[in-house]
Amino acid sequence: MSAPVNTRYLFDKPIVTRRNLLSTAAGAATLVAATPALAVLEIDITRGNIDPLPIAVTDLFSDDSSAAIRGNEISSVVAADLERSGLFRPLRKETFIQKPEEMQPRPRFVDWRTINAQALVTGRSSLGEDGLMRVEFRLWDVFAEQQMTGLVFTSAPESWRRVSHLIADQIYERLTGEKGYFDTRIVYVSERGRPNDRKKRLAIMDQDGANHTYLTDESFLVLTPRFSPTSQEITYLSYEHNQARVYIYNIDTGQRELLGDFPGMSYAPRFHPDGRQVIITVSESGNSDIYTMNLQTREMSPNLTENSALDTSPSYSPDGDYIAFTSDRGGSPQIYTMKANGKEQRRISFDPDPDQRRNSSYSTPVWSPRGDLIAFTKQYKRLFAIGVMRADGSDERILATTTEPGKGLIEGPTWAPNGRVLMYFSKEPTTNLGGGDVFLRSVDLTGHNDRLVETPYLGSDPAWSPPL
Repeated sequence: MSAPVNTRYLFDKPIVTRRNLLSTAAGAATLVAATPALAVLEIDITRGNIDPLPIAVTDLFSDDSSAAIRGNEISSVVAADLERSGLFRPLRKETFIQKPEEMQPRPRFVDWRTINAQALVTGRSSLGEDGLMRVEFRLWDVFAEQQMTGLVFTSAPESWRRVSHLIADQIYERLTGEKGYFDTRIVYVSERGRPNDRKKRLAIMDQDGANHTYLTDESFLVLTPRFSPTSQEITYLSYEHNQARVYIYNIDTGQRELLGDFPGMSYAPRFHPDGRQVIITVSESGNSDIYTMNLQTREMSPNLTENSALDTSPSYSPDGDYIAFTSDRGGSPQIYTMKANGKEQRRISFDPDPDQRRNSSYSTPVWSPRGDLIAFTKQYKRLFAIGVMRADGSDERILATTTEPGKGLIEGPTWAPNGRVLMYFSKEPTTNLGGGDVFLRSVDLTGHNDRLVETPYLGSDPAWSPPL
C-alpha cells in the first residue's frame, strides 16, 4: 500500500487538505492512489472532432441540510466546468434513477447504463465540529463498474468553489490524460461606454466568471495585463497622467508599483518564466526595440533587437531559452524567434498559401505552456484569425476567424496553463467611430469548441493565470 498523499492548498487564506480515496470491496476508505489500470474509459483529445462523453454528476449526499445545499452547488459547478471544455456532456439530473443516498458506498451501475452515462461522479459533503467542510468525490467507469479515482478535500466553507474546480480538474485529468485548467483565473480589460468614449479598467475573475473583481478604476486607460508565472502579480500598461508606463500589481495586497521610467513609451510587458524579470518593448523616436528588466535590481539589459523596424510583443518559451516576437523588418508584421540573449533572430511565419504569402501578416505571438506551439493573430484576405504553429513555423492551423472580409476583428490569444485551450477577444463589425463592442471568447486546439466568455460588461486583452 502506498503512503497517504496530503497536499495543502492556500485558498485565500483557508487551508485545504486533499487526500486520495479508493474504495475497497467492503466500501471502506483506503488512502491509496487509484491505479489507471482499473478502468479503460478515456477521451482521446488529439482527435479533430470529439463527441462529448456522457457523464452523470450527481448531487453530493449529506445528512446535514446546509452541507447538502453546498454539495448540490459543488456538483453544479463541476458539471458546468466539464461542459465548457467541450469534451463532456453532463446528463440532466431529472433523468437520474438513483438518488445520492442510494449510492453509498457503491452505485447501482445498471441504472446509469440505462440513461447512457459512460462516466459517473458521486460524493458526500459534511461540516465538522471544527467548522471545516469535508468533500469526498469518486469517479466511476459505468461500463467497467470500477472506480477510476477518488479524493477527499477539507476546506473552509467559503472555499467551496475552488474545491469544485479542483474536482473538475481531477476528472478532466483522469479521463483525458492532460492537466485540468479549471482552478485558474482570468485578468482582462473591462470596457463600457460609447465606442468613441470607452472607459477601461482591469478586472479579474475565476475562469468560469465567478468572483469577479475590479482592480483599477476608470480614471485612466489600461491595456495588456499579464500574469506572473510564479506569484499573484500582474504587469500591465497604464496611460495614467497621459503617459504610457508599465506597472506591477500585487493581487493579494492590492499594491502596485511603477516598473520604471523609460526614455520613450514602454508597452507589451511579459514575465520571464522564472518570474524574476520582465521583457518589454520600448519605443523612442519612431522605433521600438525589446529589452529585459531585472525586477530585483531594476536594471535594464542592452536591447535584444536593434534595427529601424518595429519589434514588439515578445513572449518567452516556457524554458526561458527563446523569445517569439513581432517585427515588420521584412515590410509587414511577421513572427520571429530569437535566443533569450537576442542572437539567432529568424522569421518563422509564412502563409502556407504561396499566393497569399505577400499579403498575410502575423502578430501577438504567445508561446504555449507546453512549449510545442506558438499562438498568433493573423490577417489575410481582409480577415482576422487566431491560430497556432510549431516553433519552427510549420503546421499552421487556424482555430477561429472572422467571417466577413473587412468587418470585425479577433486578436490577443492567451493560453490556458495546460496548453489545450486559448482565450482571445473579438470586436463586432460596426460603422461607429472607435469600433464595435468587444467580447472574450475561448477555443480549444481542435477549433470545434469556440465559446463566448460571459463578463459583466465588454471585455478585451485577456490573460490566463497559472494554476492556483
